[in-house]
Amino acid sequence: MDWTSKKLLVESFFYLGIGRYLKSIPFTKVAPTLGVHMEETTFDSSAVDRKVLANVSQAVHIMSRYTFWESQCLVKAIAAMKMLEKRRIESTLYLGTAKDESGELIAHAWLRSGPYYVTGFEEMEKFTIVGKFAKKIGGHHNG
Repeated sequence: MDWTSKKLLVESFFYLGIGRYLKSIPFTKVAPTLGVHMEETTFDSSAVDRKVLANVSQAVHIMSRYTFWESQCLVKAIAAMKMLEKRRIESTLYLGTAKDESGELIAHAWLRSGPYYVTGFEEMEKFTIVGKFAKKIGGHHNG
């Protein structure tokens, strides 16, 4: 494993920690930091670097297994969003709900940048989108 990959893993561990912290406080306080509510960033593939997205996605997925706190879908999506934001890459975080086999309401979060899904893509098609946050870089945005 090269130095860049190791640095990315350490960085993802840090951002997973931030994601876990943000998950522990009221969502109304967290939401403004996630981007423009109910908007999406572009699906244009020329706006993103696929290799960077793949590297960030892999780092977040690997490190989420080694955190001593819970690093499930929302924590991973926030971590990846923050890592992409640091690299000036736009992304959209989605929140979805569905009913499980016993009729209980369950939630899921996933992150997209351009046409590529960075986290949470494994189960996203089962969920109805109830919220989305566009993390826009540059231009006019709140927060």
